[in-house]
Amino acid sequence: MDQKIQFNKTKIIATVGPASSDKKMLKQLIEEGVDIFRLNFSHGTHEDHQKVIKSVRELNEEMGACVCLLQDLQGPKIRVGEVEKGAKLKPGQEFTITIEEIVGHSTMASTVYQDLPKDVGVGDVILIDDGKIELKVTEIKNAEVVTEVVYGGKLKSRKGINMPFTKVSAPSLTDKDVKDLEFGLANEVEWVALSFVRSAEDIHNLRERIKAAGKQTKIIAKVEKPEAIHNIDEIIDAADAVMVARGDLGVEIFMEEVPMAQKMIVRKCNKLAKPVIIATQMMESMIESPRPTRAETNDVANAVMDGADALMLSAETAAGAYPIEVIRSMVKTITSVEREADVYFRHDLPDHNDPLFYNNTLVLAACRLAKASKAKAIIGMTQSGYTAFKLASHRPKANIFIFTSNRPLLNTINLIWGVRGYYYDKEVSTDDTFADIEEILKEKGHIENGDIFITTASMPIHARGRTNTVKLNVVE
Repeated sequence: MDQKIQFNKTKIIATVGPASSDKKMLKQLIEEGVDIFRLNFSHGTHEDHQKVIKSVRELNEEMGACVCLLQDLQGPKIRVGEVEKGAKLKPGQEFTITIEEIVGHSTMASTVYQDLPKDVGVGDVILIDDGKIELKVTEIKNAEVVTEVVYGGKLKSRKGINMPFTKVSAPSLTDKDVKDLEFGLANEVEWVALSFVRSAEDIHNLRERIKAAGKQTKIIAKVEKPEAIHNIDEIIDAADAVMVARGDLGVEIFMEEVPMAQKMIVRKCNKLAKPVIIATQMMESMIESPRPTRAETNDVANAVMDGADALMLSAETAAGAYPIEVIRSMVKTITSVEREADVYFRHDLPDHNDPLFYNNTLVLAACRLAKASKAKAIIGMTQSGYTAFKLASHRPKANIFIFTSNRPLLNTINLIWGVRGYYYDKEVSTDDTFADIEEILKEKGHIENGDIFITTASMPIHARGRTNTVKLNVVE
C-alpha cells in the first residue's frame, strides 16, 4: 500500500513500549497516522529496541511507508533507587537522600547520582516524581543530603529527582548514553534526541561522535533545563531540531512559565527552518481512558496553531490501554485545526547575510507562487534535505513532496511538517524529470487533470546543486 493520500501536515510521534511493541500493533499505529516511532532508552534493553527497529523497517518495505526512528537518550536523569513498597513521606518530617546503595524507606532513600551532595546547597529545593514530593535541603553530610519534607506523598522506586534552580554538574552524555548511541548509530536511526541539553557545546560533542561513526543521524535538542532557555538561540542554531520536553521543563522552571517558553521556542525554530516537537502529557488521561479531556484536546490544537512540526505521545502509546484510540483522537484534532485555523503562509524573508540567500529566496518564491496560484502541490528535489526543511518552514497550504536519490533521507524528512518523500534516481533531462514526477504524483492520486503544481529544482538536474529553478505546471 502507498502512504495515505489524506495526511496531516503536523506529524505524530508515538513512543514504543509494552503496549505497542509487537509488529501487528506497530502496523495499526502507522495506518492510523503515526509518522515517527520513538525508542525511549530510559527503558528497555537493546534486544527489545532491536526487535522494534526490525519490525518498523520491515513495515516500511511492506507498506511503502517512510516512518522514521527517533532514539531518545536518557541523559543524566537523576532517580531515586529501590524503595520498599508502602513508603510514605509526611510534611515536616526529616528525610535523607544518600549516595550509598540501600533499599529506601520512609526516612531515607538512595540515588545513583554520586555528585548530589556537591551540587545542592542548604535551602535548595529537591522535587521527586515530577514535583509530587517537595523537599528542602537542611544539611549536607559527606554522602548524605538531609532534607525537610514540604509536601509529602507515596515514595516509589526509580522516580525522577529534579533540582530546579540548581546547576547539575553531570554531563549531558552519560556512559550509558554513549553505549546506547553506538547501538542506535549501528542500527541507522534517523534522529537522536539528547536529554537535558544546557548549551550548544552539548550538541557539538554529540555531533562529533556521530561524524566519527561515519553517520548522518540528525540531532534533536531536548529543552528541559533553565540553562537551555537562557542559551536557546545557540542551541537551536547547533541542533537539527528541538523538542520542548514539558515534563522535566515544568519542574525545572515555574510551571506557569512553560506555555510562553513553548511559544517562544516554536517561533524561533519556525524562523530558522528547524523542526520543533511538543512533548509530554498531550493526551495523558488516555493512558486509562478511551477519550481525551477537553483540556488535552485544546492543548493539542494550540500546539498545532503555534506551529509545531510534530506532537509526541509518551506513556499514552508506550504503556496505555488505548494506543490506537490515542492516535485516532490526535489525528481528528490535528485535521480539524489544519482545516479551520490560520496555520499557513508564514513567509519570513530570507536573511541577506545567509550564504544561501539566493536559494532561500527561490524557495520562498515557490511558496508564494503556490499560494497565489492555489497550487495543489510543491515539489522539491534534494540530496541533503535542505529544500524540505526550507519549504516546510514557510508553511504552504499546498502539499510538499520531496524527490531524492538519497534513500535514507526519505525516512529522515518524515519528521518535518507537511513533507512526504519519494525515491527518484534517474539522471535525465529537466523536462523528462518533471514529466516523470508528474506521472508519479498522478498515479499516487496526489494531483489530477487541471491541478497546478510548483516544481523547484537545480538545473542541470545531474549536477545536483542548490535550488536555482522554480516552474509552474498544469496537469494535463
